[in-house]
Parts: sequence; C-alpha cells; structure tokens
Amino acid sequence: VRENFFRKYPDLKAMVENLTYEDIWRLNRGGHDPHKIYAAYHAATHHEGQPTVILAKTVKGYGMGEAGEGQNTTHQQKKMGEQSLLAFRDRFNIPLTDEEVAKTPFYRPAEDSDETRYLLERREALGGFLPARKIFSAPAITLPKLDIFKAQLEGTGDREVSTTMAFVRILSSLIRDKSLKDRIVPIIPDESRTFGMEGMFRQLGIYSPHGQLYEPVDSDQLMFYREDKTGQVLQEGISEAGAMSSWIAAGTSYSNHDYCAIPFFILYSMFGFQRIGDLCWAAGDSRARGFILGGTAGRTTLAGEGLQHQDGHSLILASTVPNCVSYDPTYSYELAVIIHDGLRRMYQEEESIYYYITVMNENYPHPAMPENVEEGILRGMYLLKKVGKDSNKNTVQILGSGTILREAEAAAEILDKNYNVNTNIWSVTSFNELARDGNDVERQNRLHPDEPRQKSYVELCLENTEGPVIAATDYMRLYAEQIRAYVPGRYSVLGTDGFGRSDTRAQLRKFFEVDQRYIATAALKALADQEAIDQKTVVKAIQDLQIDTAKPNPRKV
Repeated sequence: VRENFFRKYPDLKAMVENLTYEDIWRLNRGGHDPHKIYAAYHAATHHEGQPTVILAKTVKGYGMGEAGEGQNTTHQQKKMGEQSLLAFRDRFNIPLTDEEVAKTPFYRPAEDSDETRYLLERREALGGFLPARKIFSAPAITLPKLDIFKAQLEGTGDREVSTTMAFVRILSSLIRDKSLKDRIVPIIPDESRTFGMEGMFRQLGIYSPHGQLYEPVDSDQLMFYREDKTGQVLQEGISEAGAMSSWIAAGTSYSNHDYCAIPFFILYSMFGFQRIGDLCWAAGDSRARGFILGGTAGRTTLAGEGLQHQDGHSLILASTVPNCVSYDPTYSYELAVIIHDGLRRMYQEEESIYYYITVMNENYPHPAMPENVEEGILRGMYLLKKVGKDSNKNTVQILGSGTILREAEAAAEILDKNYNVNTNIWSVTSFNELARDGNDVERQNRLHPDEPRQKSYVELCLENTEGPVIAATDYMRLYAEQIRAYVPGRYSVLGTDGFGRSDTRAQLRKFFEVDQRYIATAALKALADQEAIDQKTVVKAIQDLQIDTAKPNPRKV
C-alpha cells in the first residue's frame, strides 16, 4: 500500500513517513471507518444553505479476507472456510476460541457490555426494535356527501364529454370544499392542457419555492402558467418518476408529517406502471394513500399517436400491487362514486390503499346514474341495461368496461335488430376487484370446507341469468380472463393483444377485433356452440357485418 498508493504523490508520502507497514495496513478506508463516517455525517447535518454529498470509499466484501475481500466473486460466495473465519476473528478482535469459531456461532456481547448498552440506547431512541408506522390522531377531515358531484351523477344529456373532463370537474368540486381544498395536491408530469387542467394554474397556482422568475409565453392569456410560492399544483416537467416521488411524499404525509394530504397524480397511462413500476410498488409498500389517474387509457382510445400511447396493460400491472385498488369506469357517475368511496376508505376509514383509475379523452354523452348501482360500481360490475324484445328466444350476457362498454351497447342493438337475441349489458368497472373477490372466496371455501359454500360476486350477479357470457375490453385478454373461474357457463373474451397502429379509433377497434361487429359475432358464435342457433347463422353474420376472416391476427402483426 505504501508503494502503490502513498508514494505516488509527495504530500501523501510525507503523511505516512512515520508509520510502520502495520500502521498503514490498519488505516481504514473512509467507508469502513466509523469515526470518519460519524465525522462526515456530523459535518453534513450542521452544514446549512445547500445539500451535502458524502462519498464513502469502500471495499467489496470487506472483512472476508482471502475468501472474498476485494474480489469479483464476493457476491457469489455462499460461506467462508474455517481459516477465513479464524482470520476474521483475529482481524476484528472477536473473543471466540478456535473451537468456538469452528462451530460458527453468533457472537453476542454481554448484557452489561458497552456494545450492548449502546445498541439498546440507539434502538430506544429510534422508537423500538421493529419498524413501526407513526399513528397520529385521525385527520380532522369532513368528507362531503356524494351529491357534491351532482353534475356528474345527473349525466350530460346530449352533450359529449370525456371521462378526463369529468375527472377535472370532480377535482374542481373537491377544491372548492372548505374541508378539503388545502389538502388537495394535483400533480402533473406533462401536458396539463391536454388533460384540461390549465384552469388550476390561475385558481391554485403552480408551486415554486422562488415564485415566478420569468414571464411565461402565455402571460397574456387568462389561464397563463402562473408559478407561486404558495402554489398548490405540482408541475414536475416531463418526469413521471419525479412526479411519482412527489406523490409518494404527499401520500405518506399522514404518517411522516402528521398532515393528511390528498394527492391526485394524472399522467398518460402508458407512462405509469410500465415506466415507473418500481415506484408504484414502493408506494404500496410504504402505505401511501391517494389517487393516480391514467389518462388516455386503453389501447384504442387515443387516435393517431401510435404505440407510445396505446395502453393495453396498465390495469394488469396495477393488479400486481396488493393494495392498489384499480378501476376502468365508462361514465362520469361511475367515476364520481369511485372517487367518493376512495376518499371515505383512505381518509375516514384510514385504509392503507391507493387508487389507480383510468380515464379517456374520447367524448360521448354520459347518462344519469341508474338507481341502486353504487354497490355494483364499487364491487366491480352491475347490470346497466337490458336490450331486446319479449319475443326473442335467446339471451346473452355482455360484459364491457371503459371505452369498449359503448361498443357492447351498440352490439346489443345489432343482436336484437338483426338476429333476435336479447342482451343483458353489464358495466364492469373493475375486473381486478372482481378477481380479488373471487380469490378471497375461493380461499374461504378451501380453508373452511365444513361451512356453507360462499359465492363470488361474479357468480352472484350471473347465476340466475341465461346464455353465454361475452367480455370485451380495451385491454389485453388477460385482464378479463381473470374472472373465468367464477363465471357460470360459457365465457368468451375479446381484448387488444398486440402492438397496435396509428389510426382512428374505429380502425383500431376493427384491427383489434373489439368493435360492435366483433362483439356481436362472438355472442352469436357462443350461442351456436351451445346449439341455441345454427352455425350457419354465424357464417351469415360474418358476411353481413363485413368481417374480414383473412385479416392477420393482431397479436402477431
């Protein structure tokens, strides 16, 4: 070490002139020297006005000696040989005999030793032996009643809006509520105007610790880009990871800072779980609470922008986080009910969950909320409507979610008008929640065979219905396949497996075979497979509906 390290520079050589080789060998690198580490942290914690970076030089496998210290094989080393253990003992002055080392025991200092007393003091200062979440008093939040979202519950009439716009209006209603307005944290990593949120620039301001330091290019507009030291919107630039980190900070503030913030993070859904999946998992692990909105969600909802935005799997990825509650609503009243119940569960019942909700930018009319559907919306499915005539002999059940629910509604009209088939249309707000309910029921029945058999919510909804069940979504088939085990009878699933295309919505749904024509055909084929109708009827329907049977499989293109 003296030759290869200290003699390279005269100043270093002078520093060790009076040290023996043994003294030099005992010199620890900074990252392994507790005195140096303490001194560095002490300096950092007392330095003001700027951050401090501590560079700690360490040796890979420190302490392993010839068994692995400073070697590339360190991480593959499964155990140390006896000679290496003896060397380890001698190096760190561990009071064990040769015979004891051979048995590789754990060494525990005496209860009255300096080491044990120090460890116990530090554990007590840190709050105990096991990590524990700080539990403060319940937040003094009075949640508004559901009718705060009256406009969303009553529908839009003939006016066409998107669920993204419905969300913005829901958020605006919450910001006007006196009990909630100061706790709402809107977080946007990208194009606020795409999501129609520019009104919050003026209403709340964009947080900047230094205020507005420049004149924005849109300063002559009413909704200009207004930054403010007291701003409430977090506009993070094009950084989903940075925005998610801010969301986690706000979502855990109820425990870390005894202040219950309510974060709403809206982003392009394709740039969420796929791009920052580790942070989404960390959010669940850290018991963050709040809402994530996946905008322009679904494989076919955003026309013309190609693969970068065609999300057919964010809901599948969301299902991998155990305490992430996810929904794919179609209508504004569904969205209102889901957000309202999320506020109740997280901020009144204090459940350690967070919500992922997909929203679309496709405009269409939204009906008023039917009676007695709140439970179904929250549990994952409800009967939206029945289509058909009393004289029709056959019936099918069509399950639709998100933007494809409206294709299912159109398919029901085709089946009634052209093929004398009745349809029960089910709005499925969450295949994920339905699957989790089914899994829970399965476990209950498996572990309690001596008790009456429970039924999943899917089974309870469909057990007294007639005909096959068809599911169609704007996501990969795997999303709706999750509930197959709980569907009584024949079950067919349509989805958007494949990369996709840059095209119109109609062409994309044709390409992925999830439009009204393909849904109607799938229903007829399921009836034919049950011998309720002739297979020739399906052949004729394929011709009538101009379905190209020779087109490529979208999954393989």
